[in-house]
Amino acid sequence: MKKALVLLGCPESPSQTPMAVYVTYKLKNMGYEVTTASTPSAMKLLEVGDPEGHYIENKIDIDSCIEKLDEGAFDLLIGFIHKDAAVSYFVTFYSILNTTSIAIIFEKDPEKLEEFENIVSESTDAKIVSARAYHNPTPLRVRFDKMIKKLEEN
Repeated sequence: MKKALVLLGCPESPSQTPMAVYVTYKLKNMGYEVTTASTPSAMKLLEVGDPEGHYIENKIDIDSCIEKLDEGAFDLLIGFIHKDAAVSYFVTFYSILNTTSIAIIFEKDPEKLEEFENIVSESTDAKIVSARAYHNPTPLRVRFDKMIKKLEEN
């Protein structure tokens, strides 16, 4: 079975939690075993949003799991990026795992959005799903669906 790792940082943006559940749903339907690495507060929101664990099953703390990661441990890395720290986490996990990766970048400030896109594209070969989004996850969902469809075709 293919394995995917989904990275979640600070749950400040309302779009992150529903998108994380959605991404996990899509990946599970594609045959991935999905592990979610997040901050404790992001995990609490996911647990409330998916109380029976239909989607969010394998959970680990984002900080403690770094030491246990090895190249090839996951077939796909997906990182949610809406802060400077999230960019750093994504680049670090990308460097360790050396696997197919998708950065989901969202921010309401267009300058910050562009800055995050530039850092990720300069530091990795990850595919980028990007949108001005904060409250409404729809632009991210639409772009993610297009990206994941391309991934399925390859």
